[in-house]
Amino acid sequence: MNGKGPEDARAPAVPPPLEWKFSQVFGERAAGEEVQEVDIISAIEFDKSGDHLATGDRGGRVVLFERTDVRDHGCRRDLESLDYPISRHPEFRYKTEFQSHEPEVQEKKVKRISKMNLDPSQAAANGSIASSSTASPRVCLPNGGCSYNYMSNDFSFPPGGFPSLRLPAVASQETSLVARCRRIYAHAHDYHINSISNNSDGETFISADDLRINLWNLEISNQSFNIVDVKPANMEDLTEVITSAEFHPNRCNTLAYSSSKGSIRLIDLRQSALCDNHSQLFEEAPGSRSFFTEIIASISDIKFGQDGRHILSRDYMTLKLWDINMDSGPVATFQVHEYLRPQLCDLYESDSIFDKFECCLSGDGLRVATGSYSNLFRVFGCVAGSTEAATLEASKNPMRRQGQNPARPARSLSSLTRVVRRGAETSGIDANGNSYDFTTKLLHLAWHPTENSIACAAANSLYMYYA
Repeated sequence: MNGKGPEDARAPAVPPPLEWKFSQVFGERAAGEEVQEVDIISAIEFDKSGDHLATGDRGGRVVLFERTDVRDHGCRRDLESLDYPISRHPEFRYKTEFQSHEPEVQEKKVKRISKMNLDPSQAAANGSIASSSTASPRVCLPNGGCSYNYMSNDFSFPPGGFPSLRLPAVASQETSLVARCRRIYAHAHDYHINSISNNSDGETFISADDLRINLWNLEISNQSFNIVDVKPANMEDLTEVITSAEFHPNRCNTLAYSSSKGSIRLIDLRQSALCDNHSQLFEEAPGSRSFFTEIIASISDIKFGQDGRHILSRDYMTLKLWDINMDSGPVATFQVHEYLRPQLCDLYESDSIFDKFECCLSGDGLRVATGSYSNLFRVFGCVAGSTEAATLEASKNPMRRQGQNPARPARSLSSLTRVVRRGAETSGIDANGNSYDFTTKLLHLAWHPTENSIACAAANSLYMYYA
């Protein structure tokens, strides 16, 4: 009756563009402060609830943050179900840290910290604190006063003590957490591990390096199963390497991995013990070829959407969104570094062309994000008709370099048509007329699983934003 077809009726409403605001920063650098290599953040991830956030740095240190803005009122999801008004933006605080491994010593080992344990030395018996032999020689009286009494050596308490004397009990509200390494999964990789992904079955996980993917049982640390091996008999015949791997969020038998040739392979663990053959292959045929074609096509990161239907991939130039039900090509392409195409020679000489940028999806699947140079990150809307394409800076004023310049409106993913979206593209100049700084790069970021909140790393600083 309203003139809309079935496809229009299924199409979700286009959400308005988000207005991002600064929330917090941890480890902010002072102007001109030099950053140590070991302090540079190399990984960021929220847990499934979004109440904890972990970062890892190149020195092997893992820092854990916990959320504080909903702690006094219970779980945020419970409050939302009760229509409880939540006006505060997400806030986190430092909780604890531990040393995962020593740099350049244990980098080929996979470690699992199963849980955080209370330090027994921090807890006093029966909720009281034992007295020290060096304590001040004073007695606290029942009326609250204190009497300093230097007792002689022959003083003794009467049998049964003093019934009217009450000693104060000291209780600490702070909990001291200590991480203990429960297992070390070692000697299974000859090259640097680039990916670790937990399975939805809660029993297994995978670890991947350039040539192999191994399947582990969480309870067995001395044995793993090699499920993917791309190493040729002669290393001179090697044409591609594994760059990233991740389990499907819902199917425990399915995982995906990407390669340096720009392809994504979906494999089914039920097919065979060694998954030499993939069940699906996702790749896009390049147009005109050049010396840099294969380099910029290399996929640096892949992420499954929470719905399990879409895969987001990041190569040097673009973000691509894939539908696992359609392997003929991506359903959407978002241009991130197209403005750098004329500078590929310089980027190759400086090795910047080999930078590995990560990507992430929002929990509702409506938006995607990735990092760029000059500590910038891009947020794109991927719903039918959305024109959202924002450029933000990892600083206390994220909208300073905000720009929106989509090439065309996005179309519905259900229409199976490919679309191309562009961010704020310039010839190396930002909105303020400043040149892009290739020495400052935002490689790592993570989207909160249930809210529009992003955590991103700029060198040793952790910035958090909300919308």
